[in-house]
Amino acid sequence: MSQQNNQNHEKQNYYRNLLPGGPGRAGGTLGGRGLKGPVVKPKNFRATLRRLWLYIRLEKRLLTIVFAVILVDAALLLLAPYLIGVSIDAMSAAGRTVNFALLEVLLLVLTATYITDGLLNFLQGWLMTGVAQRIVKGLRSALFAKLQKLPLVYFDTHAHGEMMSRLSNDVDNVSNTISQSVTQLMSGSIALIGSFVMMMVLSPVLTLASLITVPLVMLLSRTITQKTGVLFKEQQNQLGQLNAHVEETISGLEVIKAFSHENKVIAEFNDVNLKLCEVGIKAQIWSGFLMPIMNVINNIGFAAIAIVGGILAVKGIATVGVIASFLSYSRQFVRPMNDLANIFNVLQSGVAGAERVFEVLDEEEEAADSPDKAVLENPTGHVVFQNVSFGYRADVPIINNISFEARAGSCTALVGPTGAGKTTIVNLLARFYDVTSGRILIDGRDIRDYTRDSLRRCFGIVLQDTYLFSGTIKENIKYGKPEATDEEVAAAAALANAAGFIKRLPKQYDTMLSENGGNLSQGQRQLLAIARVILTEPSILILDEATSSIDTRTEVYIQDALLKMMKGRTTFVIAHRLNTIRDADKIMVISGGEIVEAGSHTELINKQGMYYQMFHSV
Repeated sequence: MSQQNNQNHEKQNYYRNLLPGGPGRAGGTLGGRGLKGPVVKPKNFRATLRRLWLYIRLEKRLLTIVFAVILVDAALLLLAPYLIGVSIDAMSAAGRTVNFALLEVLLLVLTATYITDGLLNFLQGWLMTGVAQRIVKGLRSALFAKLQKLPLVYFDTHAHGEMMSRLSNDVDNVSNTISQSVTQLMSGSIALIGSFVMMMVLSPVLTLASLITVPLVMLLSRTITQKTGVLFKEQQNQLGQLNAHVEETISGLEVIKAFSHENKVIAEFNDVNLKLCEVGIKAQIWSGFLMPIMNVINNIGFAAIAIVGGILAVKGIATVGVIASFLSYSRQFVRPMNDLANIFNVLQSGVAGAERVFEVLDEEEEAADSPDKAVLENPTGHVVFQNVSFGYRADVPIINNISFEARAGSCTALVGPTGAGKTTIVNLLARFYDVTSGRILIDGRDIRDYTRDSLRRCFGIVLQDTYLFSGTIKENIKYGKPEATDEEVAAAAALANAAGFIKRLPKQYDTMLSENGGNLSQGQRQLLAIARVILTEPSILILDEATSSIDTRTEVYIQDALLKMMKGRTTFVIAHRLNTIRDADKIMVISGGEIVEAGSHTELINKQGMYYQMFHSV
């Protein structure tokens, strides 16, 4: 926890200022986990649905085929009740005779109709599964690509687990909605219209009798879907909060165990889990009301048709076969209404997920480089800050009117209390954030005039809490230079003093690392991070507390590797251990976002100012 706090303290202070009554200064960070963001507010249902349709339209060719299949299937299903009615009339023909020839033909046609219906249903499902997965694949790719383009401030204000929930759970809900709802909407709409037409053809009087249930169905659907819509959206929000809590807890498991907070985090999890459970129960209960009540309404409709149909049959206005056909059409007419009402429940969950996905896609991206930006080639590393000020908000400055020069090949150390703005300065230098006012020059040119890619390639950054990716040691060292040869990788590892422990491993450079190099020690991970930077041959080095969490023996190896790497390169060192920066060309003491002292170690000691007090208080 102390490692993370040292690195993130500046920004955390700033974001506390955004909360009511939140005291403290602000700063920046080169990395680390973000803070939990606010609960997501849902967007307009119809607007989100229209936007989701833009993604569905990308599969219009296959959707056209699916529609054609549904059309044929609907025609067969509309034919079946009519054939059933004719079959019944054939068995109750005048003179108490049965027309067996006609009945045999009708039964064969009915059998073929239902078999074809089953095959067409399978084909629909098979096609729509592919359509849904391709649409969601595109949506997930767009969301992941968007995350790479967002500024770092977004990740500092949103919990990582909550973002992962949007990328997985919310997108899965969209997938389920597309695969279930699109075909049901198509088939339901066709069945609804077709059944109504056939009912009117058979008997307008019976059709009027069956329509008494329509207002009840519409009122019920509207009431329940309005309620479930709110509940499903809240369910997705609570699920995001749960994922955020799980991700945070797993990431900080060592700290939790160190402070014996297992019971506390279990209680916190149970609290979040209970909220999700409660809103989930409410959503499912309200959703479950729909079908039982709908069945009651359907039975009322059937009773009305039976009464009116019986009267018509007695009077000789309608045959038994017509009434039987009408009951089947009535069921086909009501069923799509039930399905469409149920689809709205599915849509509530899917749109709730889509809203959260689109919210990320609508976030403002890091501004793209314009075509007139220059490429920074062969930089010398001459850095100048000219009256630089910065704040995430104009009324909350983090650093104020800072000016200094770092000549090519020099070493500049930044010291000061936690949250003073040290890391913010190097953040601005690497252009992770843009200055509010003033200019930062590299080799005499404003860094905003360079492309971000070429600018950041001139930096090598070693953090206090380094990060390694799942993969081999070789792949991790080559991360910044994928085209590097095995010889170059070995040379970089040797310079970083990492070759010794790598060669002792069974598979050496092909050893697989677990997530963040969990099967290596902290010192070994740090040495690999240094080797990774050495391989890229940067012009400017940023060392942010690179040895603060390392044991004394390992620190000797790392310091030796850093000294080799610093030769001939402009270096910025952020350090709390002042004895590690005594040989820096310039030491700047940062406090309250300003440079309060600057000079060599000897000069600052002779001044007996803030640096003198810090040095002798250690």
